[in-house]
Amino acid sequence: MNNQKTQGRVGAELIDKLYDREMEIFTLTDVNNLLKNNPKNNAELLHKMAGRNLISRLKAGKYIIIPQQYGVIKKYIGNRYVAAKALANSKDYYIAFYTAMSYWGMLTQPMNTTFVAVPKRQQPPKALKNEFRFVYVKRENIWGIKEEKFMQSEFIRVSDPERTIIDALAHPELCGGITEIAKGIWIKKGVLDFNKLCDYNKRYGKNVVGKRLGYLLEILELGNNDIFNELRYYVKDRYDVFDPVLPVRKTAKNSWRLIDNVGPQQIKNLIWS
Repeated sequence: MNNQKTQGRVGAELIDKLYDREMEIFTLTDVNNLLKNNPKNNAELLHKMAGRNLISRLKAGKYIIIPQQYGVIKKYIGNRYVAAKALANSKDYYIAFYTAMSYWGMLTQPMNTTFVAVPKRQQPPKALKNEFRFVYVKRENIWGIKEEKFMQSEFIRVSDPERTIIDALAHPELCGGITEIAKGIWIKKGVLDFNKLCDYNKRYGKNVVGKRLGYLLEILELGNNDIFNELRYYVKDRYDVFDPVLPVRKTAKNSWRLIDNVGPQQIKNLIWS
């Protein structure tokens, strides 16, 4: 009874119906279908419920139920993977970069920002600008994605481990830098498909990615001669920076035409310490 007084009769009815249908995240259209009331009245109901911190607005027209055990809380996004799916402006989104590394257990430290790749440029809602980062990826480059069942009725799209590494090597600045990527590869070395990694690199088609991958595998003593011979195809005349996150300074020589501003020993010390 107390709960119904807080929510109001119609609000309580709505929450019950949403929970019955496992709709933690919902839209005004969903509410109109469930309550069969005047759409204007339903919009006013959601406004009042948000004001009472019963629901939270993720973005225009999209809301999430705030569980009662959280008490009074103004900003609530629920599970960040599910929220990312709700916020993305395309069904072809995928969880990417640092967040995908976290999903696959490649990180040794926590992360706060959720990275989402999308084929349409977008910005997160102002209230969530520190929680989410949307990165534009051309639609033709969206592949190597897995649909993972998450919770009872949700599916999320996330780059598979090998695609995650390719994305990371293309954009180390979105993944904590080369040392973090090296640790991730080392952590997952027993389950990674290195032939698939080479195939993905070929499909991605960026010389710098192939060179960074080859040099890292060489430092970590992973892979075989066939893999190294394939990756050496991407060693051209141009020199590239190994880790664009760090200052450009040469620390070690290599045959991959990379300006090594990290150093093999530093990587080995980090993963083998």
